[in-house]
Amino acid sequence: MHTNDEAPAGAARDAVPVDVVGRAMRLLVLVGEHPHGITLSELARESGVPVSTSHRLVNSLCREGLVEFEPSGKRYRPGLRLFQLGQRAGQAYGFTGTALPVMRRVTRQTEEATLLSVLDGTRHLYVHYVDGPLPVGVRSEPGRHGPLHCTSMGKVLMAFAPDDVRADLLARVDLTPYGPNSITDRAVLREAVLLARERGYATADEEHHAGLRAVAVPVLRPDGALHAALSTAAPAFRRSVDDLVAMVPVLGAAAAELGARLPA
Repeated sequence: MHTNDEAPAGAARDAVPVDVVGRAMRLLVLVGEHPHGITLSELARESGVPVSTSHRLVNSLCREGLVEFEPSGKRYRPGLRLFQLGQRAGQAYGFTGTALPVMRRVTRQTEEATLLSVLDGTRHLYVHYVDGPLPVGVRSEPGRHGPLHCTSMGKVLMAFAPDDVRADLLARVDLTPYGPNSITDRAVLREAVLLARERGYATADEEHHAGLRAVAVPVLRPDGALHAALSTAAPAFRRSVDDLVAMVPVLGAAAAELGARLPA
């Protein structure tokens, strides 16, 4: 099972940058969103950058080690230099050294996957993931985006965002139905987000993917500002929503520790 979600190929993007750096960054982001590789024609189509320009710029990224070219499949994929930079960014935010030990402890207690996300525009970004010990579980990849309206972490991130940010998100977040129980009504979403703020946690019952349930709590800084969302996710056949809600105290204690220890 997977929790990942990406904008579909060909989805509308912002206007194509006119400057070289902006175009190169758009190509780099696209390569990063396709860890198993993406062809030159796909890069050009998804970025809106002409093939000849895409070819020149992505080869420049290859020379810097940010992108690697796979000759057998004629695909570009993230390079080791990009991985190194990502690791350094994770250290800077405290996610690797501080968050992972706490998340591993949560997984030992729940025997399910533990995930950490931050708000990134109108989506959330998975920044860390700890696999559960059971044979069938939830998989995720740090660096991927997920929707806000149909995930427990997305609802929590909206619920505990500043008032103006929350109001803006509730007004314009995408309501694509990903799972059988996805919220597609803006009024219903607003009620769910307000309930999450009142309870201090949010659940998702087969809303992002069929057969997947999750619960999430906010990670708040000492001043009460939102930092991230911490979640436990599990297959629906193994955990009921009530089972996951019973894990909220474990998640809450971990979130309080992270809120105090993660860099501001």
